Amino acid sequence: MRESMMKKLPEITLAFWVMKIAATTLGETAGDLFAQTLKLGYFLTTIALFALFVGTLVVQLRSERYHPFHYWTVILSTSMAGTTIADFMNRDASEKYLAAGATSLGWGPQGLGLGYPAGAAILISLLLVIFAVWKASGLPFAIGEINTFRGEALFWSAILVSNTLGTSMGDFLSDSSGLGYAGGALLVTALLGVLLALKYVPAVSNVLLFWFAFVLTRPLGATAGDFLTKPSAKGGLALGTLGSSIVLLGVLFALMAYAHAKERRNRVAMLEPVALGGRHR
Repeated sequence: MRESMMKKLPEITLAFWVMKIAATTLGETAGDLFAQTLKLGYFLTTIALFALFVGTLVVQLRSERYHPFHYWTVILSTSMAGTTIADFMNRDASEKYLAAGATSLGWGPQGLGLGYPAGAAILISLLLVIFAVWKASGLPFAIGEINTFRGEALFWSAILVSNTLGTSMGDFLSDSSGLGYAGGALLVTALLGVLLALKYVPAVSNVLLFWFAFVLTRPLGATAGDFLTKPSAKGGLALGTLGSSIVLLGVLFALMAYAHAKERRNRVAMLEPVALGGRHR
């Protein structure tokens, strides 16, 4: 009974990945909205969004069952926080990262200016440390088998770091690789296609494929978000961070409502045989 009560993570289906990409794309546009459009800067925005992540995580950890709104708000908050954490680590106050005519962005440090390779190396090292601790704990890696508080805490730690790493990868592909937003998105989509093909190879671990796919869907969301918001001169659609964020939030809430309705139907279907059995007794 305790295992079923503590199992609070969703099944990995096509709908899961669609919602993940929608959430990560919104995380990119919303993070840029606060940090750049509203000029709060990476430092203040990172503090605020990390606090939001902690708040949504507390709600998720205190839940006794899987609740789509709880789960996906944490995914969204890790995506937004990951966007500004990565930007703060990788960028600086140079004109390349500021709006035309701007000399600063918000209060506090403008960015550490580590660059994408150094930032990615730090994040990959941190992710490996989390997985090493996870492995040493003896707790399962498979999302369908995570049913303890410690396991879920490790899972969300890995999610936050992987979303931050994915942002760095997406920004590198969009800004520095020469591929541009569309080219970067096509490359990541191709890599995800390779992972999908490997899913049918018995020797390849599905758990390993899940984590690779989870990291790669973040740069897909990052490049898609940049493609929606950046000016046409840089290869984007120039829809703006506010308009894009509103549309994406509507899409994500619609998907969460669908997932919530489906989860309720599943619970009712599971309870009906128990109720019928009780009447027969």
